[in-house]
Amino acid sequence: MDDRYREIIWQQFGAAIDALDNAIVGCPEELWADRSKKPEFWYLTYHALFWLDYYVTADFKNFSPPPPFKLEELDPAGVMPEKPYTKEELRTYLGYGRKKCRTTIAAMTGEKALQPFKFGRVDLSFAELLLYNMRHVQHHAAQLNLILRQTAGSAPGWVFRAKSPGG
Repeated sequence: MDDRYREIIWQQFGAAIDALDNAIVGCPEELWADRSKKPEFWYLTYHALFWLDYYVTADFKNFSPPPPFKLEELDPAGVMPEKPYTKEELRTYLGYGRKKCRTTIAAMTGEKALQPFKFGRVDLSFAELLLYNMRHVQHHAAQLNLILRQTAGSAPGWVFRAKSPGG
């Protein structure tokens, strides 16, 4: 795979991650862990970050998110974490996911791009999984921005490309 293609993919994937980060930063404290809101802002953030991490993992069978995060998201019963994660915890997870995603894209070969991936109903190549993952992150960033617009009266603007080309 050509370096130019990897950089193009990163610029847009990184922009989706940056949009998610902007929504986290833009969330007022009173909304962040408001358990009366459905969906809960912190949880949508965590959900997006967990799957970002999972889908850029080389060895899915041995996947484990970094502490303090656990595997509740893989439970088909829809078990939620015991307590809301803080902004700081989730921004740290976002940084971890951003770096892992960037490293995965930078190392992607043509052979890896075509490697099959199957998880539940998801059955596609690794390259398509990356695009699916990018769309998932962007979907939740947009959902969080809508919540911000409806509850706080404003939301962060559009992110054209990743904030920093290399990371």
